Amino acid sequence: MTTLPEKTERKLGLVIDLDTCVGCHACVISCKGWNTENYGSPLADVDAYGENPVGTFLNRVHSYEVTPDEGTSQLVHFPKSCLHCEDAPCVTVCPTGASYKRFEDGIVLVNESDCIGCGLCAWACPYGAREMDGVEKVMKKCTLCVDRIYNENLEPEDQIPSCVRTCPAGARHFGDFNDPESNVNKLVLKRGGMDLMPEQQTKPVNKYLPPRPKDTLGEIDILAPLLKPVAEKPGSFIGWLNKQLDKI
Repeated sequence: MTTLPEKTERKLGLVIDLDTCVGCHACVISCKGWNTENYGSPLADVDAYGENPVGTFLNRVHSYEVTPDEGTSQLVHFPKSCLHCEDAPCVTVCPTGASYKRFEDGIVLVNESDCIGCGLCAWACPYGAREMDGVEKVMKKCTLCVDRIYNENLEPEDQIPSCVRTCPAGARHFGDFNDPESNVNKLVLKRGGMDLMPEQQTKPVNKYLPPRPKDTLGEIDILAPLLKPVAEKPGSFIGWLNKQLDKI
């Protein structure tokens, strides 16, 4: 079994704004592309265009229709990936030590050469954030693009997770939660960032920003376009001109 560090030097993670996410799946595609071409073994796709397609994804977006107590229903897009929990049960349950949490930055990773594909970590994860690769027979998960964020060959603006770099709506944010002045900490304090399923007591690093209340419109009279104007007589030259033009 693998033990967890009591404390990490940094606590890298994501803040995801549920109010801004438009459900375009750009983060899903960029994650799939980057992690297939670079870190570790490629993410498998089996019979991708056939009758029974099976693929491995480290990031997914679910969409839900939410009906508040007041107002109209709205569609909420919910991205989901590994939350890099402080008290990660997927790590402590691993029988070979393949799953581990890094002391230097708190990122949870899998050493694929030690993974035996037993699936215990997937059973232990309450968020369903781990996936068994059907070809490699090893467990896959979000790495926070560890091969990007420390890659000095990339431009500074590219040294962030692929999903964050790609998001067209700016709904994903990356930073160090151990730094009180970081952008992610400021967002959490300002918008009331939330843990996913806090009752599981896993202390997830990643946070979600709740959707803002939506503007509501009062009742609209469907006959409004047919109603007479309030002013019967034009009160200005422009008004008189509009009246004359309406008669043409």
